[in-house]
Amino acid sequence: MSPVVTKPAAIGETNTVAIASFLGFVAITLAITWWASRRTRTSAEFFAAGGRVTAGQNGFALAGDYMSAASFLGIAGMVATSGFDGLIYSVGFLVGWPVIMFLIAEPLRNLGKYTFADVVAYRLRGRPVRIAAAISTLTVVSFYLIGQMVGAGELIHLLFGLPYRAAVVIVGGVMLIYVLFGGMIATTWVQIIKAGLLLTGATVLALLVLAQYGGNPLELFGDANRLHADKHVLAPGDLVKDPIDTMSLGIALMFGTAGLPHILMRFYTVPDARTARRSVAYATLLIGFFYLVTFILGFGASALVDLTGQGRNMAAPLLARQLGGTPLLGFIAAVAFATILAVVAGLTLSGSAALAHDLYGHVIRRGNATEAEQLRVARYATIGLALVAMALGILAEGENVAFIVGLTFALAASANFPALVLAISWRRLTTRGAVASMVTGTITTLVMIGLSPTMMGKDAIVPLKNPGIVTVPLAFLVAIVVSLAKREPEAEQGFDAAYERVHLGGEP
Repeated sequence: MSPVVTKPAAIGETNTVAIASFLGFVAITLAITWWASRRTRTSAEFFAAGGRVTAGQNGFALAGDYMSAASFLGIAGMVATSGFDGLIYSVGFLVGWPVIMFLIAEPLRNLGKYTFADVVAYRLRGRPVRIAAAISTLTVVSFYLIGQMVGAGELIHLLFGLPYRAAVVIVGGVMLIYVLFGGMIATTWVQIIKAGLLLTGATVLALLVLAQYGGNPLELFGDANRLHADKHVLAPGDLVKDPIDTMSLGIALMFGTAGLPHILMRFYTVPDARTARRSVAYATLLIGFFYLVTFILGFGASALVDLTGQGRNMAAPLLARQLGGTPLLGFIAAVAFATILAVVAGLTLSGSAALAHDLYGHVIRRGNATEAEQLRVARYATIGLALVAMALGILAEGENVAFIVGLTFALAASANFPALVLAISWRRLTTRGAVASMVTGTITTLVMIGLSPTMMGKDAIVPLKNPGIVTVPLAFLVAIVVSLAKREPEAEQGFDAAYERVHLGGEP
């Protein structure tokens, strides 16, 4: 006999366990921030933890940076409401990691210093490349912050019973402390702790789900299918009706992973390229396991919880309440909130690096900025980005976080990935080609999203919900055509030095 589906009690009540769990996490991480602040004296320590992070530590930190609110809340919610369709996000998020391991990790570590723009600008004219890269980075970071803040806003209702806007302010304030005082050292350890808590909490919840069905996932899937026969949860449905749109989403998720600024920045925290590759291997294993777990959580919520009238982003927390009562709900909600805090910290740090290192250090000061100047600008930038994150979170209330992040990946895949790959692998790439690629990828993605059914409904001009299948090839094509139109001998000569450094390493 299948477990009985019951509707959870009304959410929004003050949860003592959630408050205690969250305050405990914040207390521990603030202590880490105080410790890290005493070791953050230079820009290398602020942006890259001095390059002293081990492969295992960076693997956990990468997983912590990547397993965002979209992963835990959005994917579980999509699977709960759409069945196997939601798996496309899990697969898409995961398959980008082999691309990073084999194409990106080693060149990035050996050619760059703090940002992915260092790699693109290594053999090209630095100022125009860094301006374009900073714009694309800040655009990607801003979109990603929306998804995190939306998740925070919905979670705070479960945690404290406070209004949506209060959550946004709390997340922004705590994150500001992490980055402002502890830099990458503090952010790394916050992400390591958060990854451990998230993996533990999600695994426990998945085991509780499977325990309802004697440990047999097939029983779980069959129960969900019987309860939602009209939705055909075990077959392709609404999310994958259009194969072109599905391919477009897959392209965006796969290549977008290799273009996310806060993920690419983590490869500068390790001492060498070999450590960078090993950290990717660790991260891939952790993330792959986590996505399998969220799949169980989604079907568990579909079969065991009545989500009628509830936001689908809350499927995992409500499942925790169903199976473990208020204490488990409190712990899971606090872990999810900690997840958002850690990811927002990483995003903010990458945005401040683009502003302080790329724009101020190399564009305005033409490479002559002192350590003290870069640190000061980075901290001012952190404050500004925290305010932007709060504003975006308030404006985007009610959006599905997995979908928002899917659009962010399309932007990263179109604006950053083509220029980065071509800078590493193609001798003929010119400064104009790289800049044209980044600008084209950014603008066309934003325009196509604005004209898509997501934004315009039935009046949409562009039929695709996700523009990746158009914007990614277009960014590559523009880079190639513009580069072939006029050669840049200095860039071609610099390719040999870059190629040698990619394989032999060295200080940028």
